[in-house]
Amino acid sequence: MDAPVDILGLSPDALTAACGQWGQKPFRARQLLRWVHQRGESDFSQMTDLAKEFRTLLADRARIQAPAALRDHTSADGTRKWLLDVGDGNSIETVFIPETSRGTLCVSTQAGCAVHCRFCSTGHQGFSRNLSAHEIIGQLWLALRALERDGIRGRVPVATDDADDDGDGSGQNPQSRLISNVVFMGMGEPLQNYEATLEALRLMLDDNAYGLSRRRVTVSTSGVVPMIDRLRDDCPVALAVSLHAPNDDLRDHLVPLNRKYPLAQLLASCLRYLERAPRDFVTFEYVMLDGVNDSDAHAEQLLECVRRVPCKFNLIPFNPFPSSGLRKSPAERVRRFAQLLSDGGRVTTIRRTRGDDIDAACGQLAGEVQDRTRVAERTRRRVISVVGVQ
Repeated sequence: MDAPVDILGLSPDALTAACGQWGQKPFRARQLLRWVHQRGESDFSQMTDLAKEFRTLLADRARIQAPAALRDHTSADGTRKWLLDVGDGNSIETVFIPETSRGTLCVSTQAGCAVHCRFCSTGHQGFSRNLSAHEIIGQLWLALRALERDGIRGRVPVATDDADDDGDGSGQNPQSRLISNVVFMGMGEPLQNYEATLEALRLMLDDNAYGLSRRRVTVSTSGVVPMIDRLRDDCPVALAVSLHAPNDDLRDHLVPLNRKYPLAQLLASCLRYLERAPRDFVTFEYVMLDGVNDSDAHAEQLLECVRRVPCKFNLIPFNPFPSSGLRKSPAERVRRFAQLLSDGGRVTTIRRTRGDDIDAACGQLAGEVQDRTRVAERTRRRVISVVGVQ
């Protein structure tokens, strides 16, 4: 007998197809989506508007299994981080960031990361495997259940212009929600796990599941150019690009993927993406590294580099970790860099560090990874230094 299908990660179309194979009409898939994703129900016997025979069949042929929480920490500032078991000695991290105007969940897409950016502790752990769609969407499913179970029921308002900006005319997206934004900025490179990321995105956007606006779901990438083009065609959401350098020589050192997809190709793909994106700009993320990429000259190069691309900058204070060999830019240097970009006509923000006391801040997510790439071992054998590359 075939193993039970985990329906937690099935997209609406895939769930409809599964219901057809089980002899059920398409509306049963919509019912299941609402039970699983909106009500957080994992017990088929409690899905009372489904026929009893169908519930019995589901109990035999399907399952709903999110990753199990190994640890659950809450920061002094309210940021919450879960360490989730994804099997075979691997664990991932998921972070919820509460704010007055939004509740943002940061999800992971891989156990580890093969891109190996020099400033990211996840990359220094190496790479084990891609997460499945049910392991990605399971992070949202688990976080909602945990927050509601623990009495965090306050919901944040969602701007009315987001209510039906997907263009499907449904207008059914809730006007308030506990988690209003999802960012694919946790462990891993989402576009190197494209199919599972796409399935999870489709669930997040579906009105019978989570009903999130395309404007409020952000995929962050280090620059996988062919997959940026595919995302543009398949499911365009908000796009953030981990830039971190204004020229190819420096970016080759900081973001090794740049050697395959250099800046000219990456920026051209951003322009193509904006033709269908729900926002009229790309967010460029830029981690501030003392003496590496934070000079006035770097700011001037950066403005020239992106002059054709509608964008905003998000400057990220570096969160040091022992094996990086890098230092955090002084606060005054970060402010000066931001001012130069603003004076150059670009909207620029400095990311406020959240959850650093529980290692939940940007670049700190590490989990536990059974490294198949031996990156961690190689890193331990050398001292990484990019100072002097200008």
